[in-house]
Formats: sequence, C-alpha cells, structure tokens
Amino acid sequence: MSVFHSTDNLPELRNTVITIGTFDGVHAGHQAILNQVVKHAKENNGTSVLVTFHPHPRKLIFPEQPIAILTPIEDKLDLITKIGIEHIIVVPFTKEFATLSAKEYVSEFLVKKFKPDTIIIGHDHHFGNDRKGNIELLNQLKEQYNFEVIEIEAQLIDEAAISSTKIRKAIASGDVTTALDMLDRPYSIKGSVVKGNQLGRTIGYPTANIAIQDAEQIIPATGVYAIQVIHNNALYNGMLNIGYRPTVSNEKSLHIEANIFDFEQDIYGDELTIQFIKRIRDEEKFNGITELKAQLKKDKSACLDTLPRIT
Repeated sequence: MSVFHSTDNLPELRNTVITIGTFDGVHAGHQAILNQVVKHAKENNGTSVLVTFHPHPRKLIFPEQPIAILTPIEDKLDLITKIGIEHIIVVPFTKEFATLSAKEYVSEFLVKKFKPDTIIIGHDHHFGNDRKGNIELLNQLKEQYNFEVIEIEAQLIDEAAISSTKIRKAIASGDVTTALDMLDRPYSIKGSVVKGNQLGRTIGYPTANIAIQDAEQIIPATGVYAIQVIHNNALYNGMLNIGYRPTVSNEKSLHIEANIFDFEQDIYGDELTIQFIKRIRDEEKFNGITELKAQLKKDKSACLDTLPRIT
C-alpha cells in the first residue's frame, strides 16, 4: 500500500479501479463503499485506488461555512489502509484545481493521472468548476476514454451521507455511544499533554490537560466521559472532563482534562489518543472542593462500571 500527497511522480498505474471522495470519519457506510472497490479490483485483476482531497474542499469553496471534521487526515489514511486500498492519493485542493471544468477534470486529472479502467462513484458525486460534473458526464465520456463507470447503490450513498450528519450531531451533543455504533469504533481525538493548574493532584485525581492536535476536529459536548487512553501503544481506562471548570475558575476557554486510572507516569509533552466510550453526566458547578471530590469518586465508579477491564 502506498500513500501519495501529490499527483506528481506517481508510479505507473494499470487497470485501476478508482473511487473519489473525502470519506471523513471512514464510518461503516464508507467502509462498505471502499470494500466494494477492493472487491471489484481483486475480481478483475485490478489495482484499487482512492483519490481524496486535503484540505477539505468545502474549506476553500465555502470559507464562510466552517467545516468540523471527524477524522484528521493521518488517521483517515490509516483507517483506509486497513480496509485494503492499494494506493491512496491525497490531492492538494487549491484554487487552481477548483477552476478545472468538469471535462478538464476528467481528461486532465482522472484520465491523464490515473488511467482508470473502472470508476466507482455515487449518483450524487459532483466535480469540476461549479460542481457541474456528475455521473451522467462520466457515462457520456466513458467510451472516448475507455473506462467503465459503476454507480454505487443510491441507498448506500444515502446511508453514508446520513451517517456522517448523524455522527457529527451525536458528537456535538455528547452522544458518543451512538457515534461509536455508526463509526464502528470509538470516536477519538489526539493531543499533547500541557501543564495545567495541577489542582487535580491536590484532591487525588491528577489530570492530563490535553491540547487537541487538529483544531478543526469536532469536540464532544461539555461533560464527563468514560474514556480509554492510548499512550506509547499502551491502553488505559480513565475519565475525562470537557468544560469550563465552573467550580474552581469558571474560565472562558474550554479545557479537556483526562484522569487516567492506575497511572503515575510523567507525560508532559507526550501525545495521547483519547477514545470516547460513554458520556457520564453534564458539567456541573459544585459548592466547593469537598463536594467536587465526592462527585469525582462517583464519576470514577460509573466509568469503571462502563469500561472494559484491562489486564
């Protein structure tokens, strides 16, 4: 498997089976589409190729509408690789690229760069300047350029689109359990550990303050979550608070603080992956540290009841 971050200096591609899309989240619906590409390539002695774009095209085309992503680019590539796609091409989405007409997109981009034998695409996929290209245009041009067009079932495309919307809404509302079901894995964020006010240490619940790696990624709603933490390839259980710390400071900036169970390492500056398993409760303001500490004890018990035992 190979990943290319440009269309320059690609290897000679033969008998390619291509699909195109952003595939943000690589959720269960996306996986079904990508499995179809892999299957068709294997059955026809072809090479499976996925073409995706970075940054997200909407960021350039609709800058006034901020895009919140589910999966940072490197995580997305890892997930796609595991499905079995042989070559992933990450195309830099630029203003110049966006000006290609639909026919130029086919002739100068798809055909010239990838020499497709088969293009597998959804009925609602649009491309080229002003999004004027579609599956009908590909079908009009397929004999001229000698490629086959396979339409992904409308139901599968619709389910994938619905899933993406539902996952974003679920995460934004804190419903990480629904997100887990639709992603077929826990929703996760990555970040580095930065110094906080170290209050947690004084009350028996030391926390790792997380500076999120990708500012465009969706952060779950404020509240307390049962989580699993990956540090140096080891997995730990824990609990995490997202919020403004109303009991101790009522700050204006959002804080992400993880208490990792049975863990005493110095990890300042290290990278953590936080996997969200279940939301335990809303963020609350308590009447002082004693009441907060009593609630944290209940939160830890609730998390331990939810999380799988790690041996």
